[in-house]
Amino acid sequence: MAAFVFWAALTFVLYVYLGYPLLLAVYRRFFARPVRKSYWEPSVSLVIAMHNERQNVREKMQNCFDLDYPAEKLQIIVSLDAPSDGTDLLFHQYADRVNVIHCPVRRGKAEALNSGMQVATGEIIVFGDAEQRLERSAIRELVANFADSSVGAVSGELFLMDLQSREATDGVGLYWRYEKKLRAMESDIHSVPGATGAIYAIRRRLYSPLTPGTILDDVVTPMRIVLSGRRAIFDSSARAFGAVTPGPDAEFEKKKRTLTGNYQLLMEVPELLVPWRNPIFVQFVSHKLGRLLVPYCLVALFFSNLFLFDGLYRITMILQAIWYMTACLGCWLSHRALLRRETLRTVRE
Repeated sequence: MAAFVFWAALTFVLYVYLGYPLLLAVYRRFFARPVRKSYWEPSVSLVIAMHNERQNVREKMQNCFDLDYPAEKLQIIVSLDAPSDGTDLLFHQYADRVNVIHCPVRRGKAEALNSGMQVATGEIIVFGDAEQRLERSAIRELVANFADSSVGAVSGELFLMDLQSREATDGVGLYWRYEKKLRAMESDIHSVPGATGAIYAIRRRLYSPLTPGTILDDVVTPMRIVLSGRRAIFDSSARAFGAVTPGPDAEFEKKKRTLTGNYQLLMEVPELLVPWRNPIFVQFVSHKLGRLLVPYCLVALFFSNLFLFDGLYRITMILQAIWYMTACLGCWLSHRALLRRETLRTVRE
């Protein structure tokens, strides 16, 4: 029994992170569906939800004004979710160029986006976050994909930058590059099972109001669009830039939120689990559900190995021990580096 659990768990983990990408690569080689991209200029509404973003307002607004898209066709909407740091006061100077919606009661991002959509008039809706900066051509590149009538949603590419303003190459940065490769292959076949919250666009008529408390709007909205019969694709030429998470604690909270949002997704859109309703059922199960089950498989792999400590199993036990000790060491070193940076910043101030 222990051997069965060991090999079943190992096979599943290897499939999620190695087998599935290989399967995508082979399938894409023979069944790719390229998007018929063509540049045009429909009306666009850029919707941004903000809570306490005082430190980002000026730079974000300037970034929006600098976008390479006709100003008369670009509606900028900022939905404020009960900020308490004075974010709302900074928007008085942008009253003539930005549609500001201010809710005095905290409701969460999902309802803030719903409020923004109530005043959106653009044929295409672009969603963005306060912290990330869009490349000047980002909206133009996103919109070009909607010339293809099969496309209902488009996710851009987010670059995570380190303190030297270079694309991050640490653990988080490398994992994000791996994730983007997966999304590119999934997009070439049919659709990605989710978008990048910092930069994604949809056809306005395909938007369904988000349920209050929705955590992953950038997954729920694109997946509803896929279920409606349209594609949700990934376009690496539409770029946004943001900072990599500052430390392991912040990254852990981010991953915890993502995993919680995926569990919530299954309850909110149960049709995703019905093969004949979900045109990307295999991608969804392999990419999204697989990630949810991997931690349990790793636990099963470790404890089953405790009962199989002979021959090959002794080697796998040693490798697992080294793996987890390395992870703990890396976490400790990251904490120490973060503490050192905070100390230096305090001294300089």
